[in-house]
Amino acid sequence: MRLIDPSIMELDREASSTRKMLERVPEGRNGWAPHPKSMTLGKLATHVATIPNWASSLKEDGFDIGVNSVGVPPPPPTTAGLVALFDKTIADAKGVLNGLDDVRAMGLWTLSMKGKPVFSMPRLAVVRTMILNHSVHHRGQLSVYLRLLDVPVPGMYGPSADENPFA
Repeated sequence: MRLIDPSIMELDREASSTRKMLERVPEGRNGWAPHPKSMTLGKLATHVATIPNWASSLKEDGFDIGVNSVGVPPPPPTTAGLVALFDKTIADAKGVLNGLDDVRAMGLWTLSMKGKPVFSMPRLAVVRTMILNHSVHHRGQLSVYLRLLDVPVPGMYGPSADENPFA
């Protein structure tokens, strides 16, 4: 088994949960936000759907956020469009990750800001922090947004309060 394979398996498991969450994003509410300092529902959901795009930067030895674009695309107008965007993003990310042999997976990757290094770590660690952990963090935010909009929240690691027959 290659070093990257457990991360790909985890990406698959988390993608299944994330997809369930994105399928619940209500249409026509993209502009809603729980607080003036919070992202809108559309921006947050689109961010969640596109976080795996960071995998494409692993083809190189780093990424400069002061030079390259990391912007989130406009929110799709439909939930089906949001889910389709996520499905494409996951497929693309898995394609990149499947191309990493052990040497490349453990090779250093650097995030820079206008040429100044922010951090360097093995690509495998980038998958963990910038793709998996980052996705789970924002998916948690999205679950709160859904709850505030009175949308039943799907379970991620077991039944949610909306799905639990014993609650």
